[in-house]
Amino acid sequence: MDPKSPRATDASSQVDLTVDMAGLKLRNPVMTASGTFASGREYADFLDLSRLGAVVTKGVSLEPWAGNASPRIAETASGMLNSIGLQNPGVEAFVARDLAWLAGHDVPVIVNVSGHTVKEYAAVVERLDAEPSVAGMEINISCPNVDAGGMAFGTDCTAAAEVTRAARAVTGKPLIIKLSPNVTDIADIARAVEAAGADAVSLINTVLGMSIDARSRRPRLARTVGGLSGPAIKPVALRMVWQVASAIELPVIGMGGVRTAEDAVEFMLAGATAVAVGTASFVDPTATIRVIDGLESFCQETGVAHVSDLTGALVL
Repeated sequence: MDPKSPRATDASSQVDLTVDMAGLKLRNPVMTASGTFASGREYADFLDLSRLGAVVTKGVSLEPWAGNASPRIAETASGMLNSIGLQNPGVEAFVARDLAWLAGHDVPVIVNVSGHTVKEYAAVVERLDAEPSVAGMEINISCPNVDAGGMAFGTDCTAAAEVTRAARAVTGKPLIIKLSPNVTDIADIARAVEAAGADAVSLINTVLGMSIDARSRRPRLARTVGGLSGPAIKPVALRMVWQVASAIELPVIGMGGVRTAEDAVEFMLAGATAVAVGTASFVDPTATIRVIDGLESFCQETGVAHVSDLTGALVL
């Protein structure tokens, strides 16, 4: 089936794929993972963006960020390392170019927000709050590839809560906090941001790792370390989604190695309301559509009338 065409289904066997994610009514629970889909422009030749549950954009900061030196991508067994460093043109350029383009598509837009300081996070959120086409914001306190801000906020309960409160003070739109797996107890961080006013959490961001070229004896990344993503981190991601969903009352967006519909189902059984497809889109630009169609088929085959019934349905 053409991924840019609406999926034809037998009316007698249709499944309700809609979910309510922090007040956002999504047509299905499949989103894009920030940093893997840009703002969708590059993928629009391969799929109909309106079929997605939501587009989550690449990270946006107050001022332009140049990103890290190259090489900043390295392939690994069952995954990849990246140390891009949140390269982006800044919020004003994003609003004028990418957001204006996305506004012409029938899909909720969730903007990923980055910052070096609490003040920067709040300034970006306040700017985006004024844009009607922004459905919600995902606050990235978990990127391992920047030296200031990023993961530093996501590994400390007090700092995570401070960023959340600052963002909450300047927007009434759905506020999603993206959590870092590079912590001792991710549930503690989740509780802290819940108490500070978050509407939802997303997890996991990449796992800190490195790769070495044995011949040259040098790191394969200019920054030495980077974020590991892809199928290799799925078991870690599932465990953390289950832990967080068991610890808080907020909706959870699960990600980390989602390639197939059954991957998505596993995350939902662990407690996720929605899932995000990331690294798989680099391999197959239509990966999100395959997951959506596969979810519908899975539900039909297993007698699930509402996909939301899968959330938290793990049998222990």
